[in-house]
Amino acid sequence: MRTIIFRTIAPYLAALMILFSIFVLLRGHNEPGGGFIGGLIAASALAIYGIACGVAAVRRAIVVHPMSLAAFGLFIGTLAGLPSLIFKQSYMTTQFAALNVFGTQVDLLTPMLFDLGVYFVVVGAIASIALALEERESD
Repeated sequence: MRTIIFRTIAPYLAALMILFSIFVLLRGHNEPGGGFIGGLIAASALAIYGIACGVAAVRRAIVVHPMSLAAFGLFIGTLAGLPSLIFKQSYMTTQFAALNVFGTQVDLLTPMLFDLGVYFVVVGAIASIALALEERESD
């Protein structure tokens, strides 16, 4: 499976898939998509890159251990519910804040923070499984 064409195109395809996963993550609150689907696309990009270039190249590319990404995502997802507790509402009730950034109003919502946490959990867990399977296959 490690043909010269696949090894040449895989890094570009993986980068394009990561960008598309971020797009799906960011549009998921108002339209289909979100953290889970975006995370699956990103994990698929890492798997394709791993098949083409090897597990060591993927581990160098993501810098941190994939399960650390999953733990960070779980932490972020848990933090998304804390603002509702501060305002004495039910856990995970939507809270928002509006910021003016260079004259443009940017709305910050807690569901977006939760989607970001789900994104990291899915990327970390699926990438960890895929890398473990690819390491076993190469042994």
